[in-house]
Amino acid sequence: MTLFELTRNLINIPSLTGDEFAVAQFLTSYLNQLGYQVETQEVERNRFNVIATTKAPARIVFSTHLDTVPPLIPASEDEVNIHGRGSCDAKGIIAAQIFAAERLRSEGFQEVGLLFTVDEELSSKGAQLANHHPLASQCRYLINGEPTDNKLAIGTKGSMRFIIRTQGTPAHSAYPEVGDSAIEKLLDVLNDLRNVDWPTDSFFGETTCNIGVINAGTRPNVIPAAATAELQVRVTVSVDEAKKIVDQTVAGRASVEYASAHDPVKLFYVRGFEETIVRFTTDIPYLSNWGQAVLLGPGSILDAHTDHERISKRELEKAVDLYVKLGQRLLKES
Repeated sequence: MTLFELTRNLINIPSLTGDEFAVAQFLTSYLNQLGYQVETQEVERNRFNVIATTKAPARIVFSTHLDTVPPLIPASEDEVNIHGRGSCDAKGIIAAQIFAAERLRSEGFQEVGLLFTVDEELSSKGAQLANHHPLASQCRYLINGEPTDNKLAIGTKGSMRFIIRTQGTPAHSAYPEVGDSAIEKLLDVLNDLRNVDWPTDSFFGETTCNIGVINAGTRPNVIPAAATAELQVRVTVSVDEAKKIVDQTVAGRASVEYASAHDPVKLFYVRGFEETIVRFTTDIPYLSNWGQAVLLGPGSILDAHTDHERISKRELEKAVDLYVKLGQRLLKES
């Protein structure tokens, strides 16, 4: 397959978070055909990471994720772009990394591996398990892929995902004085969180908070007994500081469950590449045993997770060249 054909094939395989089995099977077969030693690392039933190596120790490892956000959008293309779910986040990146690894092998660089994980879009369960794999200790550099416009990211914001729950007393809506609305309690808390003066950092920038999901109520004529909201904070300070702000703002009016959290990350710097700092998070904080981490990939994060997701064919080809250049540089220095 060509680079573009592999990208389209990967896009067309459904792989929403939790349903990565088919795409992992496809890549296992494909990488076996290319002559890699392929291992599947089970994360949960019918969910597994894909790890591919040569006979040589993998001193650099290309890595990105298998899963996508919903819904599935089949692949299409024009002269300039390939469209579809995962085209830039991260099916096109998988294709570019495989082609880069193949070119490095053809040039005599055998100490190359590939790591593709499940669950990055939710909780990074795949990366957390992969971090304990014995191969991690052999790796000197992890080249992680996310859409960075083919720039080398020297920093990523941290992330903190949490759930707020409020409890009330159900009643007929015609007699609100008998009940106690969980929704109104939740709205009061959320309004205060919206008005928080979140801290900033001179390197990472502004901390931001998104109210992503709200669930509550059964009928408009029933005072709601329970309400929940799921929020995500893009952290530029320590997670401990961000948690303290949330706890002080909620002030006991609701329960708070922290689902996942990690601090912002400064990444390994390599000269000769255009640089950027990105606001999103990656698997990198959960792959700390895989050596020094660098982050680079084709495509724009502004296209990811949208109904117009796309990847430029020119960017895909350039990404292969950049991954090869990175691999050559790091292998020679390691």
